[in-house]
Amino acid sequence: MPNNTVAVEKGCEQSAIKKAYRKLDVKHHPDKGGDEHKFKEISAAYEVLSDPEKRAKYDKFGLEAVYDSGGGGGRGEDLFSMFFGGGRGGGRKQGPRRGDDVQHPLKVGLEDLYNGKTVKLAVHRSVIVGVFSQCQTSDGQGVVMELRQIALGMVQQMQRRCNDCEGQGYSCETKKERKVLEVNIEKGMRHNQKITFRGLADEKPNVETGDIVFVVQENEHTTFKRKGADLLISKTISLNEALCGFKWLVTHLDGRQILITSKPGEVIRAEGPGGTPNVKCVENEGMPSHGNPFVKGKLYVACSSPPTGSWTTPLPRVLKKLLPNLCMDIDYDDEEVEEVLQEAADGVQCQQS
Repeated sequence: MPNNTVAVEKGCEQSAIKKAYRKLDVKHHPDKGGDEHKFKEISAAYEVLSDPEKRAKYDKFGLEAVYDSGGGGGRGEDLFSMFFGGGRGGGRKQGPRRGDDVQHPLKVGLEDLYNGKTVKLAVHRSVIVGVFSQCQTSDGQGVVMELRQIALGMVQQMQRRCNDCEGQGYSCETKKERKVLEVNIEKGMRHNQKITFRGLADEKPNVETGDIVFVVQENEHTTFKRKGADLLISKTISLNEALCGFKWLVTHLDGRQILITSKPGEVIRAEGPGGTPNVKCVENEGMPSHGNPFVKGKLYVACSSPPTGSWTTPLPRVLKKLLPNLCMDIDYDDEEVEEVLQEAADGVQCQQS
């Protein structure tokens, strides 16, 4: 037996697999002078064999069933031969390939991703009735060979898909089945995250049934915008609120009402340093984390001022009385001094000049 293998039986317990892995780990670990590439292959094989579900798939259907893409090939068999002494994959008959998955978009609101939700969805799938048999026309290959004359005394052999079995290699009777699935939208799930139902796609003869996959599609919200685990809301404030502070009652995604207040005495500017938006945050009021909904992100509040226009005449006079050092009157001779007004300018162009 090769030196880089550890012989265990096909139906051995998980403890035997683990023991064999430890022996190979000791021998091939890079820190102990082993080959790094070989060590990675051993770890990859152990990952499959130590998982009961993946190991059952491998025992029943082969390596193609373990990897959804059908990849792995001979390299995968070499991996497992290190545990089974080289007699594992060579003489074992290849099982059926894996069928295609069926994907359905699942549009959900931001409230559903915040609170979680279970919905019932009906799907239709093809199921095999009775037993299937090998196609006699294609001899189980799914294709037939035919001869076509292309010139006098010249024929061409062509391969085409078998019409009797539709290229499957097996003949069977199928029927449509309606199945209602309970789809659990967990708190904190994200856009394009997948919810998988194993083995519920269309059944095909001699093919491992694929999965039904629902792909979460997050709808835009009118008030909240999501960025990962954080939420953002925008607030337009008046001059009074910018100078004196504000209180804002917001209905959160779970129906709670939260009162957002500015700090006492803080002057809220329309923009932050460098022209960036003036943003504040509230801790633990963002999205719940998927898998741990008690940990939440932040809620950001972006403040902006309304478009400025001309003030009414009484307002400047009132501000002059209430606010100190605001546009103090200056005595000058209007015949000697020329008065000019400021206009809007491009600040970037001014810095470059």
